[in-house]
Amino acid sequence: MRIDIVTLFPGMLDGPLRESILGRARARAIVDIRVRNLRDYATGKHQVADDAPFGGGGGMILKPEPLASCIEALRGPGSRVILLDPAGRRFSQAVARELAGSGHLVLVCGRYEGVDERVRERWVDEELSIGDYVLSGGELAALVVADAVTRLLPGALGDEGAPENDSFSRGLLEHPQYTRPELFRERAVPPVLLSGDHGRIARWRRVMSVWRTWQRRRDLLASADLSPEEQEWAEGFSRGRAPSDYIA
Repeated sequence: MRIDIVTLFPGMLDGPLRESILGRARARAIVDIRVRNLRDYATGKHQVADDAPFGGGGGMILKPEPLASCIEALRGPGSRVILLDPAGRRFSQAVARELAGSGHLVLVCGRYEGVDERVRERWVDEELSIGDYVLSGGELAALVVADAVTRLLPGALGDEGAPENDSFSRGLLEHPQYTRPELFRERAVPPVLLSGDHGRIARWRRVMSVWRTWQRRRDLLASADLSPEEQEWAEGFSRGRAPSDYIA
């Protein structure tokens, strides 16, 4: 898979793209992520890529000429050009999975007061938002999208089944996790996790996943992929039942 990130500030991306899962996936040629400096597509001695908005007002707007030229140079058959913008579709695990099936993504990082509307209308295929808040630009959002998509690609993770166990893979939060030591400042690991009984452990994890979602993000349960048993657990929690009531 190839991901091109278009930005005015390449330095914001270089470090994160060299580290952890993204760095390893790039080194193994699982994903080809390239950072494109928008100024390289601007004309003139000073390679100006932004200008003041028509009609007045504060802030600057990314100019249409370099953006259009950059997108045209990068786009190929099957490319998806995505503008990172607060007005876009909310990014989620489901969207990440959808994008992971693409062969080529062009992630355009908005800046300042945004991009010229003509670029949005003509050269952008879709817009994505990572949340209802304001960032200085789309670079951090592009890294979020690139990371979430890359970890879903075959070979990107050491454990091929790991993405299926992540939070939100079925619309639920992940169950609590523990590691050594077994006792830390008088707080013990749940005995079931030390039992060696894989069936009981799997059930505990399922129950605690539903419980944690019910506690913290109850809104997710309405659209989560729940089995009849898990649905019964969620309804039981609403009636005051505890997780221990469902763990053998």
